[in-house]
Amino acid sequence: MLDEVERWLERRSWSAADRPLDLLLAAKRAAGPRGTVSVVLPALDEEATVGEIVAAIRRDLMTDEVPLVDELVVVDSGSRDRTAQVAARAGARVVQRDAILPRLPALPGKGEVLWRSLLVTSGEIVCFVDADLRSFDSRFVSGIVGPLLTEPGLRLVKAMYDRPLETGGAVVPAGGGRVTELVARPLLNLHWPRLAGFVQPLGGEYAARRSLLERLPFPIGYGVELGMLIDSLSLVGLDALGQVDVGVRHHRHQDGQALGRMSAAIYRTAHLRLSRAPLVRPRLTQFHRAPSGGFAPLTHPVDIDERPPMCQIPEYLTRRAA
Repeated sequence: MLDEVERWLERRSWSAADRPLDLLLAAKRAAGPRGTVSVVLPALDEEATVGEIVAAIRRDLMTDEVPLVDELVVVDSGSRDRTAQVAARAGARVVQRDAILPRLPALPGKGEVLWRSLLVTSGEIVCFVDADLRSFDSRFVSGIVGPLLTEPGLRLVKAMYDRPLETGGAVVPAGGGRVTELVARPLLNLHWPRLAGFVQPLGGEYAARRSLLERLPFPIGYGVELGMLIDSLSLVGLDALGQVDVGVRHHRHQDGQALGRMSAAIYRTAHLRLSRAPLVRPRLTQFHRAPSGGFAPLTHPVDIDERPPMCQIPEYLTRRAA
């Protein structure tokens, strides 16, 4: 198994610099309709960062000289700040999550937003980018879209990057990605060792062919990236997956309890794929220091619902047929 992972790393890991924009544009022209690219930003209360990301993509990848991206959509999942206004002013098409497939009440969670985004985009290549990135570089898009344009056998490409932990004025160079290192990486290595070569298995920046995405179930919450990676391996095989080094990822970091909730959702996603067994207690109890001095429990539900493959949704099939 180790030899297979090492061979995969040699064949399916690249740097964004390996494919300059002129090469990507030529490949996109040659691909015709199969080379159309949609970029989706799932957003919730990201007014501080979403505008810069949208502006960079439009400036670098959506001009007459560099028409790499065909559409840029921000799906707002109920922001209470000015996320929608900032994104629209920067040049994105903003769609409210609850306006997509209204017959099916929306559930809270990032995966829910990504799943619904397939109904409001048209590109044959769909690129997801988290909306909380700072110091955004458009290589986060061109880098991961590139292999899908130039390598016909690829189906999904994830970004890999350095992920410093920036907290309290200090920077820990490799301190980010705590859930990845403590939960996701051990799970993958123990149960899906063929995926052990992915540097950032939980990263929110990845691109995939629509023909794959529409066949995948989507965990509604934080487990979506892990579930997508495992299910893609099952559907299309390891050689159809790749990763690209895009540099450094700067973003907002979560506190310890939020990381615990993320970990529970990711574990549940893995557990479901390992056994399909019923969950005994889909809840996570955490503790905080109460004013009285003791520890008070706070219990949260664990995301257990998943949306079915989009190719089973009548509205999606009707839209694609049209």
